[in-house]
Amino acid sequence: ALRVSYLRSGGHDPAILEQLLHLQLEATVLEKGTAGPRRGRRMAEAPPAVPAEPPSTGTHGLDEALLAVELENRRLEDELLALKVRRERRADAGSRAAQRHTEELARLQAEVGMLRCHAEQTRPWLHPPVFPRPVAPTLPP
Repeated sequence: ALRVSYLRSGGHDPAILEQLLHLQLEATVLEKGTAGPRRGRRMAEAPPAVPAEPPSTGTHGLDEALLAVELENRRLEDELLALKVRRERRADAGSRAAQRHTEELARLQAEVGMLRCHAEQTRPWLHPPVFPRPVAPTLPP
């Protein structure tokens, strides 16, 4: 739940995600009661990616292998969730930007319409420009 909450709030730091995964592994091992004190200490330091003993040595090895696969699946699910959250945020940001552009375009079009209307209203009252009569140059005789 903590990892999902971290991902949903925008967290994506791989080091923190790995720490959360290790904490979950340690909590799962403690809940199942399959780890002895020596295994618990090793988990706190640096948990191995692969179980220490081969899976074929009995149910304890199978439990650890199953736990490792389950944790890898959860890690991948979390990674997928983080990717989905990022994609949704990008899509939301893109749609918000498009909405802002649409609003700005509508505002500018309304302003252009008002300026045209104003120009048409003031045009009849404008006096034609008065230019002095052109003076033709004198012609040579």
